[in-house]
Amino acid sequence: MTDAPLDPRWPKILSLSVHEFRTPMTVIAGYIRMLLKDRAGVLTDQQRKLLEEAEKSCGRLSALLAEVSELSNLEAGTAPFNKQQIDLRAALRSAVEQLPPLPDREIGIDVQVPDGSASIQGDPVRLAQALGAILAALRRELVASDRLIVRERRVTHDGGPAYEFLIGDEDTVAAIEADDSDTEITFDEWRGGVGLSLLNARRILNNHGGGVWAPPEGRKAGARVVVPISAAS
Repeated sequence: MTDAPLDPRWPKILSLSVHEFRTPMTVIAGYIRMLLKDRAGVLTDQQRKLLEEAEKSCGRLSALLAEVSELSNLEAGTAPFNKQQIDLRAALRSAVEQLPPLPDREIGIDVQVPDGSASIQGDPVRLAQALGAILAALRRELVASDRLIVRERRVTHDGGPAYEFLIGDEDTVAAIEADDSDTEITFDEWRGGVGLSLLNARRILNNHGGGVWAPPEGRKAGARVVVPISAAS
């Protein structure tokens, strides 16, 4: 990412693109549903299987369009945030519970947080969305482990108290804990296979006055997520 000023036309371009893509997508998905209901005649097993695969692809495209629409609203500053006194640990657990199963293997999420609540000002739904996107992306990148650790610690961020989640395998989390430099390594949000979810996650965290950064030593499957106790206005 760059610190250059955002072109004010960018959110409008995204919004227009969503509209132009969504209209034909809705038509295609509608016709596929009609065919699957035998509205144009009885299907063979092979025809039904092909249409079901096409329907799944339409669903993935629709999800991507929803992410583009969300990105447009976040960039334009029009995305609604319902900030209130919440339990950040509850938002984290909600994110973990909503993770879909991986198709090829099982990766456990080891949440290592103290007992009790972690009270902050924030939007519970959007924070769970952001945390879930980061966990989903890192979980699929684990190679040498079948366990993704999420460890909490208290830190000072921009002069105020905050919660920080260290995410990764055991070695990555240990590397983050041992790092005593002040360097913040940019988190790669342009990962393949995760749509635009990480772009939206960073913007949600930024809106709360926090952020997401990469671990030290160039480790890819890891992150530092910071959420201040008092959310940004």
